Amino acid sequence: MKICGLQKTTLLDYPGKVAATIFFSGCNFRCPFCHNMNLVEGGPGLEEYEPEEILAFLEKRKGILDGVCITGGEPSLQPELIDFLREIKKHKLLIKLDTNGSRPEILEQLVGYGLIDYVAMDIKTSIGRYSEVSGVPGLDTDPILKSIHFLQEDYVGYEFRTTVIREFHTAEVFEEIGEMLSGCQSYYLQGFRASEFVPDKTLTAYKKEELLEFVRQLRKYNIKAELRGVE
Repeated sequence: MKICGLQKTTLLDYPGKVAATIFFSGCNFRCPFCHNMNLVEGGPGLEEYEPEEILAFLEKRKGILDGVCITGGEPSLQPELIDFLREIKKHKLLIKLDTNGSRPEILEQLVGYGLIDYVAMDIKTSIGRYSEVSGVPGLDTDPILKSIHFLQEDYVGYEFRTTVIREFHTAEVFEEIGEMLSGCQSYYLQGFRASEFVPDKTLTAYKKEELLEFVRQLRKYNIKAELRGVE
């Protein structure tokens, strides 16, 4: 298990909760717009934490934190994730999982065991362009669709979210996403922001007014779409 980051307090990562965020290293995607590529590739210089350190920290924050955000990288790749979340649950904390949705069997297990209370799943793009936008040639998208369908059964609180990039997302793409997520009541469009860790330095962001047009477009599919982190 590779824990490579800890944000001790956040009011943003877990909707409506005071939380800590735990970052796992490693991912099976190579998105060209990823702002956590240092975590994805697990390069030198990353601080590493033992699970016992994290659990001791959570014990000290008892009564202050409402929950914990589990993010990465892609947390579902961690072989000891279930046991680790069981230990967190002993602290009576809510757990939010960030995932790319590529491992629906793990998602279903975590929900079935009662180990997660909220899921934020990234929707990279329309299903036909997933391989390109995820940076994985020949990507099998069936697991992505399975995770989407599972979450839409409302076994657990969830949201879908897309980081919108001019080079990858168009009105046609959002038509296809609208059909794929039809009826979803929690979908956030996030503005792209460049950072030192983003692999492709040529990518650009949409303006707020353009993003709002995508929001209006999605609403005809009975999707409750909103902007997040856009000024």
